[in-house]
Amino acid sequence: LFVQEASDTTVMEINQGGWVTMPLQPAFQVRKSSSQDNLGDNSTTTITWENEVFDQNSDFNNTSSSPAYAFSAPVAGKYQFNVHIRLENLDSAANFYQMKIVTTNRTYIFTLDPSGFSTDLDYYSFAWSALADMDASDTAYLTIIQNGGTSQTDIHTESYFSGYLVV
Repeated sequence: LFVQEASDTTVMEINQGGWVTMPLQPAFQVRKSSSQDNLGDNSTTTITWENEVFDQNSDFNNTSSSPAYAFSAPVAGKYQFNVHIRLENLDSAANFYQMKIVTTNRTYIFTLDPSGFSTDLDYYSFAWSALADMDASDTAYLTIIQNGGTSQTDIHTESYFSGYLVV
């Protein structure tokens, strides 16, 4: 069974096995192709993404326009966002690192307190997710702030950000 719109584009397919695919369903995954170095003390940094692994419908803005490096919801719904960030050269003297998924409706925060480490860390990876309610044209992007310490921390290329429409 194929469901098509007037332009002859398949919008939903159900195969003989019962599998449903919707090739226009909003979904994206972006990765870094270069590190983002020396995060500034007490300044919010927008995390940049140079490599789109996939971007169904071209809903991810990977340009310098505002907001840069953001997903724009094409329709209202619940969107699942997944984040994996690898930081390098963490400063144990920093008061905290705070990463945020910033959406138009609310912000989802992950906070790391490095004071429990006895020395600077060569690397530290973490992951978190959020199920966000979004209206059509709402945006979602990532930021990070380092509070205190030396501006030495880098975001490594093994980091990624992905999302998709759930309902």
